[in-house]
Amino acid sequence: MSNGPLIVQSDKTVLLEVDHEQADDARMAIAPFAELERAPEHMHTYRVTPLALWNARAAGHDAEQVVDALTSYSRFPVPQPLLIDVVDTMSRFGRLQITNHPAHGLVMATTDRAVLEEVLRSKKINPMLGTRIDEDTVLVHPSERGRLKQALLKVGWPAEDLAGYVDGEAHPIALDERDWQLREYQRQAVQAFWAGGSGVVVLPCGAGKTLVGAAAMAQAGATTLILVTNTVAGRQWKRELVARTSLTEEEIGEYSGERKEIRPVTIATYQVVTRKTKGEYRHLELFDSRDWGLVVYDEVHLLPAPVFRMTADLQSRRRLGLTATLVREDGREGDVFSLIGPKRYDVPWRDIEAQGWIAPAECIEVRVTLTEAERIAYATAEAEERYRLAATAHTKTAVIKSIVDKHAGEQILVIGAYLDQLEELGDELDAPVIQGSTRNKERESLFEAFRQGEINTLVVSKVANFSIDLPEASVAIQISGTFGSRQEEAQRLGRLLRPKADGRQAHFYSVVSRDTVDTEYAAHRQRFLAEQGYAYTIHDADAYL
Repeated sequence: MSNGPLIVQSDKTVLLEVDHEQADDARMAIAPFAELERAPEHMHTYRVTPLALWNARAAGHDAEQVVDALTSYSRFPVPQPLLIDVVDTMSRFGRLQITNHPAHGLVMATTDRAVLEEVLRSKKINPMLGTRIDEDTVLVHPSERGRLKQALLKVGWPAEDLAGYVDGEAHPIALDERDWQLREYQRQAVQAFWAGGSGVVVLPCGAGKTLVGAAAMAQAGATTLILVTNTVAGRQWKRELVARTSLTEEEIGEYSGERKEIRPVTIATYQVVTRKTKGEYRHLELFDSRDWGLVVYDEVHLLPAPVFRMTADLQSRRRLGLTATLVREDGREGDVFSLIGPKRYDVPWRDIEAQGWIAPAECIEVRVTLTEAERIAYATAEAEERYRLAATAHTKTAVIKSIVDKHAGEQILVIGAYLDQLEELGDELDAPVIQGSTRNKERESLFEAFRQGEINTLVVSKVANFSIDLPEASVAIQISGTFGSRQEEAQRLGRLLRPKADGRQAHFYSVVSRDTVDTEYAAHRQRFLAEQGYAYTIHDADAYL
């Protein structure tokens, strides 16, 4: 019996003792196949799930490696049924393979005839299939390639897609590395993606996911469709591509609410793609408008559900998902796996920080005590109103002002979800407010003034959660959020992680109301960052007043 940092339990939970000298090594060993569930101070709880095991299998890990990681670091003997279950679960991946048959085209073949017989009898799966060619092979309707993979995942037989990809329309794209160099982890991410053909690259905010996308485009040398969260993010992509590659402005089109340009590289927003007119998606022609060689999904964890359905028709195209976290609050990680592809590359945030590519960050939760009147209003409110009351409590204002004063001269973002609260703080702090209704031209003007240091403080809504490049932002004060969203927490901290010119540390504050659901949601939001090694310290608001 060893004195390892893990306790592996028969319910597939794995406890990690955070303060153990081997904790970091154990965390790295189990990260490919275990998902973090809870992360209090001393003991983190992971769960070994089928999807995590299949992700590991698709990324090239085998059951022997998983078993070895669990047994090597476990303090007690690992339950034998769990080890058997790991082996059995991982062996389910790839017994069905989608391939190209030289004579028949797209087919599903099996290495286990009983599995094929089982899925052929599924009422949901059978209509997606064509004629049976032989005992181990059945035709697949090409238009059903994505939906078939989705359905197979749901019945517990994830298919390995080996059918390959069309090259698409050739278009020369080269990296222009005269003034910069692709970092080693970015190069590894591109290699891992290209070896797998399609899939997701997970890197921290500020670690240069756009450059990974650019390098993948250069490798493809083909027309590319890039899907982004909003117009500001799209224009940021365009600026980076013009600066870092051989592409010119004329070769890059914007397909948004404002423009409808289709060019060899086209950047489209999720909103315009999912917009309906008279019950129909009017912009589906975008997907068929060019013979795309590569489709890039920026912030894939935010991909709207309708785009998943559209993506099902793009299975013959190489697909690259970029994200800081695969956590989806809607639980559709399985759709990312089956329709975009498995996780191909992942690196812990702290590893990138240790290499100096992202800034170190201090995370602080500041707890305020509501006034008696606020407490009574909260206590007597309907359940669905309580979070808004707690999150927007006026008592937070003095604390927020104090934190802003403490960091005078630094670049500060005040981030919230409720517009009335943001407008009030904009007045109190004499700072501009950027929200969803702010016109793109004004947004870009304010962001540029912030980058240049002409504005020190910006009050921003959820528009700043993703894909906004503000390199010198060093302080974020989170005052309200989307309930307990872990992905949002990661995005907001990510706004601060670009390395600072003077090497200084970033500061991430969450101001929450004590004895309310605000505190509960804050704990849930912090789970993903705790897994990445960021510890929150809790301060009482009195320390800032």
